[in-house]
Amino acid sequence: MRVQLIGIGTAVPEFALSQSQVRDLFLAEPDIAPLTARLIRAAYDNSAIGRRHTVIEDFASGGGTFLEPESRVIRSPGTGPRNELYAREAPKLSETAARRALHDAGVQPSEITHVVTASCTGFYAPGPEYRLVRDLGLDPTVEREHIGFMGCAAAIPALRSAWRICLTDPTATVLVSCTEVCSIHMRSSPDPDQIVASAVFADGAAAAVVTARPPERSEPRELPAPSRALELTGFTTALTTDGEQDMAWIIGDHGFEMTLTGNVPRIVGREVRVALAPVLERTGAIDQWVVHPGGRSILDRFEQAMDLDESALQRSRAILRDYGNMSSATVLFILADLLGDPTAETGQQVLITAFGPGLAVESATARVTAREPHESAASVLEEQAASARS
Repeated sequence: MRVQLIGIGTAVPEFALSQSQVRDLFLAEPDIAPLTARLIRAAYDNSAIGRRHTVIEDFASGGGTFLEPESRVIRSPGTGPRNELYAREAPKLSETAARRALHDAGVQPSEITHVVTASCTGFYAPGPEYRLVRDLGLDPTVEREHIGFMGCAAAIPALRSAWRICLTDPTATVLVSCTEVCSIHMRSSPDPDQIVASAVFADGAAAAVVTARPPERSEPRELPAPSRALELTGFTTALTTDGEQDMAWIIGDHGFEMTLTGNVPRIVGREVRVALAPVLERTGAIDQWVVHPGGRSILDRFEQAMDLDESALQRSRAILRDYGNMSSATVLFILADLLGDPTAETGQQVLITAFGPGLAVESATARVTAREPHESAASVLEEQAASARS
């Protein structure tokens, strides 16, 4: 049975800031120490990020909860107001990305049987998976699950859940949604980890449609061009021998607090080849590398460790440049770029990998295929019944 990712949609907030704008905002903080100023300049100027999107209107409009209107001093609201912004803005991004994914896949909302959501930047209940069912007008019997607080790597476990659902239920069509509003946890701090976090993380949402339904045999639906899909072929997870204290994400009194030490790129460079060895043994040569851009130095270390040509990670670097690190949503942005590329050839082997707290290495393998409209669940059940009768 072939399980395919047949459509992807993405969304970002309307407010965008250049990296230099955000840098200068932090450099303008009162009583900033010379060392802190040097760390800020180094983090922002060497990030390889051009711009990022944010749900925080204050930075564009001139002030509010997160920014003092007259002095332009960055405020530090409590976790409650930050999470309220998440609960208000994240569902909008999720719905937009999901509708675009459904359109891209040529799938009607009524055809969705399962919803899998992932997010690590806020909480509310009923949760993101519930809101998505309501906002899209899905059938109230749609099965739902939410993956919380798995960080940047969460899109791959979410796809893995969808893959397993489809393997066990050939009538399933699964909507996967990853939405992150990282900027609401931004704060002014002399701590190097917080400076780096404020320099790389951004807001965005992405959704994907996954199914094992066979292609339609008549009356095909019109699909966007180029029509590419991904056949998901396997998943692998590995925990590195160290890194538990180097990449972490906890809830503090003034937002969620990120630990992202300078050891992370070194750990990735040292251990990624071992972590990916089972994947490479199974698939052989990789034609397309989809690597989560946790930061420029992480991509650099990955490239060196895997002996890759500098062009291998160009998609990851382009998404980092144009959007920053949107945590779990980022990998799906890269996949959207791949599937929208008319030069992507059917049959190409794809490796998707991301790094999460711990340090955890999550990976998936896939194959580029031609995309065809898929049958409805009713058609699949009718075929199964006819086969059983015969």
